[in-house]
Amino acid sequence: MRRACYTGASRARAWGFGTPNTQPREVTLVQILMDPIKPNPALEIPAETLAVLAEISHEINSSLNLDHVLTAAAAQVKRLIDYEIFSVLLIETGTNNLYVRFAIGHRPDVVEHWRIPVGDGIIGVAAQTGQAIRVGDVLKDPRYLPAADEVRSELAVPLVVGGRVIGVMDIESREPDYFTPAQQTILTLVASRIGTAVENARLFENTQKQAETLLLLNEIGREANATLQVEEVLRRAAELAKRLIDYQIFSILLYDDAADVFRHHVTVKFGQRVQEKSVVPAREGIVGAAAKLRRAVVVPDVTLDPRYLMVNPETRSELAVPMVYKTRVVGVMDLESPQLNYFTPDHVQVLSILAAHLAVSIENARLYEQLAREEGRMERDLSAARRIQGALLPRLPGSEFGLDIAARVVSSRELSGDLYDFLRYGPQDLGIALGDVSGKGSAAALYGAVAVGTLRSLGSLKPRPAHMLRAVNGFLGERLIEGRFMTLCFATWSRRQNRLRIANAGQEQPLLYHGGRCEKIQLTGFPLGIFEEATYDERSFILEPGEIVVFYSDGIGDAQNRSGAFFGYEGIARMVTEHHGLPANGIADRILDEVDAFCGGLHPVDDRAVIVLKVQ
Repeated sequence: MRRACYTGASRARAWGFGTPNTQPREVTLVQILMDPIKPNPALEIPAETLAVLAEISHEINSSLNLDHVLTAAAAQVKRLIDYEIFSVLLIETGTNNLYVRFAIGHRPDVVEHWRIPVGDGIIGVAAQTGQAIRVGDVLKDPRYLPAADEVRSELAVPLVVGGRVIGVMDIESREPDYFTPAQQTILTLVASRIGTAVENARLFENTQKQAETLLLLNEIGREANATLQVEEVLRRAAELAKRLIDYQIFSILLYDDAADVFRHHVTVKFGQRVQEKSVVPAREGIVGAAAKLRRAVVVPDVTLDPRYLMVNPETRSELAVPMVYKTRVVGVMDLESPQLNYFTPDHVQVLSILAAHLAVSIENARLYEQLAREEGRMERDLSAARRIQGALLPRLPGSEFGLDIAARVVSSRELSGDLYDFLRYGPQDLGIALGDVSGKGSAAALYGAVAVGTLRSLGSLKPRPAHMLRAVNGFLGERLIEGRFMTLCFATWSRRQNRLRIANAGQEQPLLYHGGRCEKIQLTGFPLGIFEEATYDERSFILEPGEIVVFYSDGIGDAQNRSGAFFGYEGIARMVTEHHGLPANGIADRILDEVDAFCGGLHPVDDRAVIVLKVQ
């Protein structure tokens, strides 16, 4: 029953592991455990010690949670040695430094920010040599690093796994000569069990952390690519980086080719977005070094690095990660901290992956914005060209020609490749043209403008339709443009004779409404600009009042509905027949309205042009 009354401290002293005032005998754990049973109160001590060690082994190996393992280890060691300060330090991946992974009794700043190089201090020497170190009075030991106030004695035991030191278990006391050789032996034995458990838990933790980081980076990649605006990408980048690392000062600087500098585009200081106007020369500072090396640059203490350019006086450590697209640095992600040794290899790894994502997102957004600017400029140019093209369409001839005339062009794009024109051949004589340039858009419109200019230059000679087509074809044939040609139907009208002469260069055959019927005027010919020596046929008609001639482009006849059926010349002929009593404008509007209805209101896939002549 007496054993149950012991506290952790009284039990340790009863076992010979207490303070020097108890004058314990110098024994090893093996000697204690191998001592034969004697008839005195100490007989049960080895069995309890063995039981505690068994509990330690069982508890620390029953979990792969590193925090749970270390918490359990601290509690179990406390049962054997009544320490005041306890810590486990692990060697940081990628460096030769020890950091505090778990502690009881240390100040928060020590736990969060201290890095002890292997070989420095009592702990660093224990890690370097792989041997336990017991110091009775740290004030007399020059190796001691004062991490806690009023500490007098220290016991540091390395954690060794597979012959490799992975960290150090350290306990301290405010009493001098507090720890005994027996305690050193027991802590060494405990450390051998804890080392394996810590390594397993750390491997599991790293694997789990890597999986979580990969999932987070995958999510970040999707979010970064969810917008095509540079400023929005950069704003999100600041938010995404915060999910990976708890930074204090964060900047994204983009490279300016023209000035050869890096310009701040996003800066966040202690949670607040600020407008930073300073620039960084391309080959200066930590930012310039990261860009030049095309890899992350970590500076544990900026005061010791001559490359550092002081922008933020509070900065003590810095991490600069270049954002590289293919082989070109598009910018640098720069993080600063008011704490020394703040940035870890894990930070470098995840931010390097994030920087690669952001480089692609920023480049895509830049290209999109550049394209948007170009498209805006082109839209403005096309809008101006559309207004000019509309202004260049001729006015409809007056009643002096004895014709009721309507003309329409419906463009499938900003500019139309369909065209019409009227040439005054005399006081009562008129030239009528309707054409269609191959292709669409600005190139077709430009080619059509050349053709119209040629028509008007030849109009003063008043050629007959066949001669006009041959002359225009010769002009275009001399200036042959690969893939470009045009179809054109040209007619002349004489009011005195009521005579209509027509020639056709590959255009849709015009329709004639005569005697209650609407039929094609059978005329064919080579399109203009393909075969320079082409000749053209010509037909002549005497028209009576009320008779109608319709010229139209293939954008009307070839219009399709959702079932794939064509509107065809039959649809036009039907409209003319049904509405022949209407004025020319009414007939033209009915034709275009019917085509729209036939196509289900879909935007035209080809330009549409129509001229309606009705003899008065």
